[in-house]
Amino acid sequence: MAQTGPKPKPVVLKLLQGTRPDRVPKDVPVADGPLTRPGWLMPEAKREWGRLVPQLERWGLGSVDRMALAALCQEWARYVECQRLIESVGLTFETEKGYLMQRPEVSMANRHFQNVRQMCAEFGLTLSSRGRIVTPGEKDNLGEDLLT
Repeated sequence: MAQTGPKPKPVVLKLLQGTRPDRVPKDVPVADGPLTRPGWLMPEAKREWGRLVPQLERWGLGSVDRMALAALCQEWARYVECQRLIESVGLTFETEKGYLMQRPEVSMANRHFQNVRQMCAEFGLTLSSRGRIVTPGEKDNLGEDLLT
């Protein structure tokens, strides 16, 4: 039977969001080493890996997160590849009978981007998920500086 309700947050995100200490599990997993980039990533995925890893390591991600991050970067590279192809050949093509059809790459790009959005939320890389993160030592002033 499927579980209902929101997915549980990783302990790292709970700590970053400033969750009360009594609501955070005591056996906090520790980052077990640096995130090392897999050699099999596509070139665009390697660039995205290099861009994301410094921030994610500051947030406490380690080598145990390598597989999921590699999948995110690879999916991003596939999205970019589809977009480049669409840019060169267009969104549509004409069939033998004269019908105008959407290129398959358009659907592929949409699916790759949907996967990227879902994975970004898992890592706290979307606006809504990142907006809930308060790094240790940072006060959540909720816009008090705007009132002064």
